[in-house]
Amino acid sequence: MMSIMQQVLEFIGNHWWLVAIWAFFLIALVLDNRKRNGAAVSPAEATQLINKEGAIIVDIRDKKDFKEGHLANAMNIPFADFARRMNELNVYKDKPIVLVCKSGQTVSMAAKMLKEKEFNPVRLSGGMMEWNNQNLPVVRK
Repeated sequence: MMSIMQQVLEFIGNHWWLVAIWAFFLIALVLDNRKRNGAAVSPAEATQLINKEGAIIVDIRDKKDFKEGHLANAMNIPFADFARRMNELNVYKDKPIVLVCKSGQTVSMAAKMLKEKEFNPVRLSGGMMEWNNQNLPVVRK
């Protein structure tokens, strides 16, 4: 009896062109999604954007989480209010906007909304969890 791995390898060998087409579409989907939602940046890359390009930090967590600890000079626009309050960011259209959430997952929708309005959003990969894991400074108010 053939193992599943042997069956998969046999399928790939017999239908390599189907696998190539599938891989092409998967790569195209990932690239398109990244383009629509802005690039993901590490905490180090976000710090460089802030220090060298004057990036604006927008934390989309709720007010309670924001007060427990956030990046210095971050604006708090909770995701629930984001669509209604996006116009507050119009003065920053010429700067990168670093979007921050708890784990880096929620910011995709906010980034997509900003991209549609011709902003330059980037997503903090791993969110505040990754920032805290790297023992980077936070402001508590």
